[in-house]
Amino acid sequence: MNSAQIEIQLIASLVAIACAIPGTFLVLRKMAMISDAISHSILPGIVIGFFITQDLNSPLLILLAAFTGIITVVLVEYIQKTGLVKEDTAIGLVFPALFSIGVILIAKNANDVHLDVDAVLLGELAFAPFDRLFIGGTDVGPKSLWIIGSILVITIGLLLAFFKELKLSTFDKGLAASLGFSPAIIHYGLMSVASVTTVGAFDAVGAILVVALMIAPAATAYLLTTDLKKMLWLAIGFGVLSAISGYWFAHWLDASIAGSITTMLGFIFLMVFLFAPSKGIIAVMYREKQQRTEVSLLTFLLHLKNHTEERERHVNHLQEHINWQKVRAKTVLDLALKNNMIVLNKNIVSLTKKGDTFTSKAIDYIITNEDAQIEDMKDDFFLFRG
Repeated sequence: MNSAQIEIQLIASLVAIACAIPGTFLVLRKMAMISDAISHSILPGIVIGFFITQDLNSPLLILLAAFTGIITVVLVEYIQKTGLVKEDTAIGLVFPALFSIGVILIAKNANDVHLDVDAVLLGELAFAPFDRLFIGGTDVGPKSLWIIGSILVITIGLLLAFFKELKLSTFDKGLAASLGFSPAIIHYGLMSVASVTTVGAFDAVGAILVVALMIAPAATAYLLTTDLKKMLWLAIGFGVLSAISGYWFAHWLDASIAGSITTMLGFIFLMVFLFAPSKGIIAVMYREKQQRTEVSLLTFLLHLKNHTEERERHVNHLQEHINWQKVRAKTVLDLALKNNMIVLNKNIVSLTKKGDTFTSKAIDYIITNEDAQIEDMKDDFFLFRG
């Protein structure tokens, strides 16, 4: 592994970390698409900054691009607060307009300058090590590494300084305001960090990968935990894992590094989406099946409670009266026996004392509809726990 490969992976990892931090809060605030809006709408800021300085490496480009990102957020919120359109519609109105202005400015005034739309949107990590930073004639490494590294240090510093305020304003704006925090200032501060991070990562990875790194790791972490600190660490871990594995995947395929990293982000999200312990598709399907079985068992017990005649309590009558298939009837019967809710004597089903008490409580719950009561019933009778 040569130095260029190490630098590429290091830059990709730093971009992943820098994007994961604001991305986590964007996902929690249900503002994931605002990152896409910012990544496109800051183009006019970059173009205007170039017109002023005539230098693509000027820090003014980052400042003006970040300012344009904040303007994007302000415009989106202003349009949304009118109540005439929703947030997604407002985003769809604002960022194409600003992005188009940037494209027109490039087409009319910078045709002969290396400031094209493809470079802004796609980026290329493979070229990042060739754009070096020299201080006093000494090569100190790729410019992208220093730019994104500086942004990351600032981002971490702001996160540590304002973590409590960010957490509070994210989950309860009303409480934050009552405690003296300004949710608006925190919000625009977060948007500023997202804008600066997006611009800083442009030259190395491009807007498409920035959006992917800002949202996908955070969305993946969201499926695994409800703890904010754990979510931040998981998002960072997924981002770095995708950056490094994506690079080697691209190396193996001889393909685009940005495309491969995005592919790995999608693959990791898909795995978690399917297999997450509590929010994954398989876990949700299992719980839904369990709940259907729970309803079936309760229906069965209520049927026994309401009928004392043997004909109504015969095993075969389940299929006739309740209209269950044989497999479903056997599943419910076995579950009731397992939980000591019934006894079976010559194919005649009877409620045990435990089953009778449980069913009486269930009837009370149906009448009162108190949520705490059904949970109490499960704790008392250990339903579905063995």
